[in-house]
Amino acid sequence: MPELPEVEVVRRGLERWIAGRVITDVSVPDPRSIRRHALGTEDFRGNLVGTTVLDVVRRGKFLWMPLSDSPSSPEPPHTALVAHLGMSGQLLVESPDQPHEKHLKVRLSFSPRPDAPEELRFIDQRIFGGLFVTALVPTADGLPGGCSMAPSATAVSGAESAPWALIPDEAAHIGRDPLDPHFSVEALHKKLRARKTGLKRALLDQGLVSGIGNIYADEALWAAKMHYARPTDTLRLPETERIIHAAHDVMSRALDAGGTSFDSLYVNVNGASGYFSRSLNAYGREGEPCLRCAAVGLTTRIRRDTFMNRSSYSCPVCQPKPRNARL
Repeated sequence: MPELPEVEVVRRGLERWIAGRVITDVSVPDPRSIRRHALGTEDFRGNLVGTTVLDVVRRGKFLWMPLSDSPSSPEPPHTALVAHLGMSGQLLVESPDQPHEKHLKVRLSFSPRPDAPEELRFIDQRIFGGLFVTALVPTADGLPGGCSMAPSATAVSGAESAPWALIPDEAAHIGRDPLDPHFSVEALHKKLRARKTGLKRALLDQGLVSGIGNIYADEALWAAKMHYARPTDTLRLPETERIIHAAHDVMSRALDAGGTSFDSLYVNVNGASGYFSRSLNAYGREGEPCLRCAAVGLTTRIRRDTFMNRSSYSCPVCQPKPRNARL
């Protein structure tokens, strides 16, 4: 499943190619991929054709595109096209003359622009992802909904500056992620201290902090020298700051590389894969030397433990298991 850096790569690509353009046509070869749009294909199409994509916003792994019938209006948008990639979803910007992909589910056509292809295609082999149109609601903290264009940028000429303090109703319960400029370490620390659970389990809880999946949790914990079973109610603020700084750093480096792309199904909007998997320090390295230990002459090997029906990778020396461990 693509993790936060992969989804942010896609968001930036969509922002570049489709923000400010009018949706001129919509086709749905496979209605299963719009199953979350309860009113069906015709309503889905009717809510999109003729609207302008004002921006492309992300919180955690949720992507949404605020829509407007009148892009020059000072009024904020009321609806958005939401995209969730699931395990195998791809959003590809392509020219109409390119052959249709085998697993094409939804196709959107856009107003012509000299430097940009005219179609956005949603491809999904496993059909866990999907698209739907939904209402935008005010954010609980009154701050912008997630990562989008810089606040000084204008999504569409003449329109109110983006981003807006709005979020799809279906994503309102999701916590902010470490790449969000409005993420608060102090707020997260209070929530962690109030829980009686293990650190990695908390990091994977999208209601607390979004976008940290199994790969980047292991990488951040290794970088912060913290064990995945550390009780969250024993954390001090500097330790919370350390783990979030590590998560921000590892995901930023992954973003620069285009994502980890372990699965050949993950690509950005132009069909290119990421390469950060070559730079991982813990995840997937069972039995290999811990690079930090090796730097000081130790021969410690990365271990793999079963965790929440998945695997967790750590160094037994750098990340010793606490006596009061909580899973």
